[in-house]
Amino acid sequence: MLPTQNDLPNCTAQSTDQPVRLERDLLGQRTVSAEAYYGIQTLRAAENFELSGVTLSQFPKLIIGLAMVKKAAAAANADLGLLDVRRFQAINAACDLLVAGQHHDQFVVDMIQGGAGTSTNMNANEVIANLGLEWLGHAKGAYQYLHPNNDVNASQSTNDAYPTAIRVGLQLSHAELVDSLALLRDALADKRDEFADVLKMGRTQLQDAVPMTLGQEFGAFATTLGEDIDRIAGLFDLLREVNLGGTAIGTGLNAHPDYADLAVNHLSRLCGHPMRLANDLIEATSDMGAFVLFSGMTKRLAIKLSKMCNDLRLLSSGPRAGLGEINLPARQPGSSIMPGKVNPVIPEAVNQVAYQVIGNDLAITMAAESGQLQLNAMEPLIAYKLFDSMRLLRRAMDMLRTLCIEGITANREHCLAQVNASIGVITALNPYIGYDNATRLASLALATGHSVRDLVMAEGLMEQAELDDALSIERLVYPGRQRRPSMA
Repeated sequence: MLPTQNDLPNCTAQSTDQPVRLERDLLGQRTVSAEAYYGIQTLRAAENFELSGVTLSQFPKLIIGLAMVKKAAAAANADLGLLDVRRFQAINAACDLLVAGQHHDQFVVDMIQGGAGTSTNMNANEVIANLGLEWLGHAKGAYQYLHPNNDVNASQSTNDAYPTAIRVGLQLSHAELVDSLALLRDALADKRDEFADVLKMGRTQLQDAVPMTLGQEFGAFATTLGEDIDRIAGLFDLLREVNLGGTAIGTGLNAHPDYADLAVNHLSRLCGHPMRLANDLIEATSDMGAFVLFSGMTKRLAIKLSKMCNDLRLLSSGPRAGLGEINLPARQPGSSIMPGKVNPVIPEAVNQVAYQVIGNDLAITMAAESGQLQLNAMEPLIAYKLFDSMRLLRRAMDMLRTLCIEGITANREHCLAQVNASIGVITALNPYIGYDNATRLASLALATGHSVRDLVMAEGLMEQAELDDALSIERLVYPGRQRRPSMA
């Protein structure tokens, strides 16, 4: 029968009747819940770092990355005869459980932690060891049969296993981010086609410029987001370079000369991405450049999304005392005091996500700059903010697509009326009546409230047919191109 904490002398934790086991480390001994798969070092870290409240368990792809690294390391050690068959099988089975999504609740360390990721690495080592012990038929904590450091962490250091796991986790998250981005781009492209015949005014500096179609406006949104799909994929290639096998500072101390190549080959097979060993493991151990570049890409995407959402809010403003060119789907009442008010809550939420991602990028920048000598101790913050940015962007894009973009409708008649009433169409008549006449008529239209069309006809500057052709949708929004069939 397992003892409880009350049965053990000199225990520092609070007394409880829950079954516990006793573990020891450099600093002494502690009791750990008998049900826990993590051990004493994870327990200390969980107590020390009560900071963000965001634990490793909230980022499954990072945990899977850790498991894949540990499984690859075990396979390389087994190939080299450094790990016997039963221990290898136990580690392998334990890692498979984590890759399958089981026991992630045992990763209890805060994402923000001191120690350059040692607590994360030991959380993984201890969970894998105890899962492996169960597979071998032993009790949790019986580390003489499978040890977190000697066996699970063999040929490794936190300084090579942890950053490699981060890169694997980011690779595994890549598909989800790109899928969400592609779906949003496609939804915007659908609106481009739906609104291809909706004539409206384009604007610069929030002033009337020249006409365009609403389809062109949404097409530009689709294009600018689509550009980032290939760019994100290109930057992910930088994250395939790892320092696995470099151990503490990149010299490979305590690792077999053939271990690094074997481990990286096993890792590529396991994660499905062609990871590659860095040419200079000492440089790769301290360099955060790839993370900085990728974070900059997430910031770029966030800025694009936020600018687009600003435009959506402007285009839907009013609805009667603003631009009112489009209607966003109504998602919830907008005021506790103003009846009938509906706010653009979905674009507003995306704006706020963008600000968070931009802030994350600044945090990553500062953390990367703070590296000293052969290691960057701030890597946990870099990992946290990268995974956070990817998760926020994915969720924001899915929300924007399903709850906003897909349901947008156009106020066609209102858009056309704004074009007809605008002075901006005078620009299209420059080639016919000259800049001076156009400038004079623009001022007259502004002063009198008459339309540009009426003033041109009143002064006999153009024939009716010529004016109609010059102000047709084909001429206004497709100048210089082959005439298109009428969209009336």
